[in-house]
Amino acid sequence: MTTVTPELLTVSDVMARLKVGRSKVYDLIRTHRLASIKIDGARRIPVDAVRDFIRSQLAEAA
Repeated sequence: MTTVTPELLTVSDVMARLKVGRSKVYDLIRTHRLASIKIDGARRIPVDAVRDFIRSQLAEAA
């Protein structure tokens, strides 16, 4: 049996993918619109969380 480990992104990676600034990414995390974890003080965001956020924004816009 294999376990799939989710790909984790840095805040900078998310900034580049969403084309937003650092403060916006942290605001999305703070308001629980973007899931994240902390590993020894380093913030990491699962790539699935970014995809889910984009999908939810598209659904709201429709």
